[in-house]
Parts: sequence; structure tokens; C-alpha cells
Amino acid sequence: MPSHPSKTLDTFANPQPERDYTIRIRVPEFTCLCPKTGQPDFAMLTLEYVPNRLCVELKSLKIYIWSYRDQGAFHEAVTNQILDDLVFAISPRYMRLTAEFNVRGGIYTTVVAEHRAQDWKPPAAVALP
Repeated sequence: MPSHPSKTLDTFANPQPERDYTIRIRVPEFTCLCPKTGQPDFAMLTLEYVPNRLCVELKSLKIYIWSYRDQGAFHEAVTNQILDDLVFAISPRYMRLTAEFNVRGGIYTTVVAEHRAQDWKPPAAVALP
């Protein structure tokens, strides 16, 4: 059982690299600190990605997310940093991170950041009757 957070993101080989498919991960207990007041900020993170050769290992993702608990960060900065770290670790075809922060001073903040590989084109949407 890990006793401390880590910025290391472990990966594993995509079991179906020839297929576009979406992995969705919800992290309902993300916390960081407001860089102005030091008060905790709470968010629900939703990660959606189309893997290429690698997938992110979930336990390492949990420990990585934990590493932000005592770190001061603006919502926009932390969302983009997490996306950048994940893209660096697994080089997905596509990735979107949505961070829905709880109310603070009567204001809700949602930050959405995306990455798209240059050579990837999304498949055409299928409309079912």
C-alpha cells in the first residue's frame, strides 16, 4: 500500500491498438489548494481518451492525482498540467480532461482541456434510429 503521493504515471500496452475506442475515467475526489487562500478546492475529474499504443494504469493515476492534494494551483493551470502529464505518459490519439470544481464564493468553475494527435481523425459519428 503506497504511503505517499507520486507524480509517476505507469502504463500498459493497449490490448486493441488497431481499434479506436474510448476509455472514460471519473475521479470524484480530486483536491488541490487555492493558491491565494490555501483553502482546499474540490473537483470531479472526467478523463476521456482514445488510446494509441499505451493506456494509463489506474492505481498509478490514483496516486498521481493524490499528489495535488497539498499543492496550490489555479483551476486552469492544474487541469492543463494533468492533461499534459497524461499526454506525455501515453501519447493518446485523443484526450479530453474535464474538471468540474465545487462552488467557491458562489462560483462554479469547469475547465475542459483537450489534446488531439496530429495524424488522428475521429471516426464519423453513427446516428442510430
